[in-house]
Amino acid sequence: MADEQKRVCVGRIGAAHGTRGEVTLWSFTADPPAVAQFGPLESEDGRVFEVAALRPGKGFFVARLKDIVDRTAAERLNNVDLFVPRERLPAIDTADEYYHADLIGLAVVDTEGAALGRVVAIQNFGAGDLIEVAPVAGGETVLLPFTEAVVPVVDIAGGRIVAHPLEELLQTSPPVGEDGETASPPPDRGRACPRLDRGSASQSSPGGGRLPARDPSPDLRSDPPLSGEGAARPDKRRA
Repeated sequence: MADEQKRVCVGRIGAAHGTRGEVTLWSFTADPPAVAQFGPLESEDGRVFEVAALRPGKGFFVARLKDIVDRTAAERLNNVDLFVPRERLPAIDTADEYYHADLIGLAVVDTEGAALGRVVAIQNFGAGDLIEVAPVAGGETVLLPFTEAVVPVVDIAGGRIVAHPLEELLQTSPPVGEDGETASPPPDRGRACPRLDRGSASQSSPGGGRLPARDPSPDLRSDPPLSGEGAARPDKRRA
């Protein structure tokens, strides 16, 4: 698994707050104040930040970061994502609950063991968690509801999930039109709203950076409503 997938995004720095170097901070952890308890946080480009103080704001935190002492320095950090190594996160002791980072990169196979694709992201547009799959045949990504009806087996140790595939995943080659030309691909539903995962956790998924227990209902819809939390708040997943 790539290095960036071994890190989990636990927060994002927002705008500068005041004149003394404080910043707004969005927490993507299940227990929001825990963002300050993971130790040093890293940006995507390797810079290290330590949360020296944290206090609640209106829908976010106001944070004081070590060595950030004025507004000019704080303004340079706007929209910086903050990561921790996957191994620094606590173990999960609840069945059917997973860290998003552990699902990214898993192979997707059908109930007969045939390869369907690979998990590239976890999405949530307000109607439940969805696994975004890059089909083995190529083309646009496909969203699978993360329910027991559609995804009956999650085998982290084995590096795979077993899924009852939707039509898009069963397609073995690009569709060809009547004129012999390759038909246009279906809309990229996985990109219809901002991506919510980069090996990260999000406000959409309760459980501390994890997916909650899968919905046992046989919800086979492949096109969830593109509204709700996924569009309303920062585009990251909880860790």
